Amino acid sequence: MPSYLNADLHCHSVVSDGTLTPEDLASRAKAQGVELWSLTDHDEIGGQHRAAAAARAQGLPYLTGTEISVTFANTTVHIVGLGFDPDNAQLAAGLAATRGGRGERAMEMAQQLAAVGIHGAYEGALRFVGNPALISRTHFARFLVEAGVCRDTPEVFRKYLTEGKPGYVEHRWATLGNAVRWITGAGGMAIIAHPARYRFTANEEFALFSEFKAHGGTGVEVVTGSHTTAEYVTYAAMAQEFGLAASRGSDFHSPGESRTDLGQLPFLPGELTPVWELLQDRIQH
Repeated sequence: MPSYLNADLHCHSVVSDGTLTPEDLASRAKAQGVELWSLTDHDEIGGQHRAAAAARAQGLPYLTGTEISVTFANTTVHIVGLGFDPDNAQLAAGLAATRGGRGERAMEMAQQLAAVGIHGAYEGALRFVGNPALISRTHFARFLVEAGVCRDTPEVFRKYLTEGKPGYVEHRWATLGNAVRWITGAGGMAIIAHPARYRFTANEEFALFSEFKAHGGTGVEVVTGSHTTAEYVTYAAMAQEFGLAASRGSDFHSPGESRTDLGQLPFLPGELTPVWELLQDRIQH
């Protein structure tokens, strides 16, 4: 499979914080010309069998996927897992533990919003949640837009739910080592998601890539919905420097919200090794 494959290996369904079902995402991916697809719900693999079956029905090659929340250098970092066994007990248990703290965090977020006069945020956010164990800032943001507190989700994140603003509650996620081991232990491949989003210093970023590689991580998202053209170049160089394979994914959540639709990204730079070359035997047809 060449580097110019239209692979979309990062998106979200109602099983985490997306708005479409796995089946609707498979149809949308096929319609948008995606040639290899993965559903990567946050800290959750409950939609994997549905996604694989829907992809098969569309004649769309499929890789199992998830996106694990990790705390690194006091920052939430996301690690995508691809091509693992979705029935692996250790991976399922690790993800369940990572999800566990979200409910308490959501209650604290609602209390902070109530303190500034925004009431009913927890119940409001719950209306947008497909899976209550995965209630997140995204669901609170949708509530704040619906309630007319903010015009859109970017405004929400300028005024609320981010560090130093009402409704922000830190969550301690999995460790980097555990996340990579859960994925690789289940036969999959670990990938650093959208690295430009973390705004690390050069030293912190070097530490992330070095530690990730030491734990057995093998890939990095080079072309992704939140990266600029300049950042594609930066992370193509980082992939080469650290000997990592390159991944590509839109990070699509919802037709009304996402900056990039499924299948609409530029191709990977040709000098990189695409992750799908290393995952050939895990692709489901």
